[in-house]
Amino acid sequence: MILPVSKIFDRGRVKHTGFNMIDSKGYRPNVGIILCNDEGRVFWAKRMGVNAWQFPQGGINDDEDPETAMYRELWEETGLQQQHVEVLGRTRYWLRYQLPERYIRKNSMPLCIGQKQIWYMLRLITQDSTVCFDHCPKPEFDSWRWVDYWEPLNDVVYFKRKVYQKAMLELGGILGFDSIPVAAVGLVKDTKAVK
Repeated sequence: MILPVSKIFDRGRVKHTGFNMIDSKGYRPNVGIILCNDEGRVFWAKRMGVNAWQFPQGGINDDEDPETAMYRELWEETGLQQQHVEVLGRTRYWLRYQLPERYIRKNSMPLCIGQKQIWYMLRLITQDSTVCFDHCPKPEFDSWRWVDYWEPLNDVVYFKRKVYQKAMLELGGILGFDSIPVAAVGLVKDTKAVK
């Protein structure tokens, strides 16, 4: 079930531990952003200096709610502001992914084993040229492109694939384009595995 943002309340609780906010199970709260255009294609960004592609995402600071963090991350990672997008919806619950063992920082406390994310579906309502990566000292991305809705599942790093699939399945129906195949037919091998 997809709910409009105005009807959703944040039920997630986290431990406030200064700069790091890790919940009792070891997950750091985070937001993910699926930005679409009027054709139902999605914004796909290349991480700075490497051939790794992803949706914009980032951590929620301890003084932020998920929507505030989403707008901050949108600005930091794409140069877009609230007036440049329309919020179409968000995931109803936290979606989680675990980090592979080699990425877990064993010496940091509290231990973070992964991320829990609230995902937002946004529509760009300004010109593509408004996207800007050079407004902050350490840009996250160095290029981007519009891609077909399901293409990110083929390119994203393996340990994020299931959370992307869950977010895209939940939010895909919001787009409402008859010509855009938001059902994962042919792209999702086993939908039972991601429930």
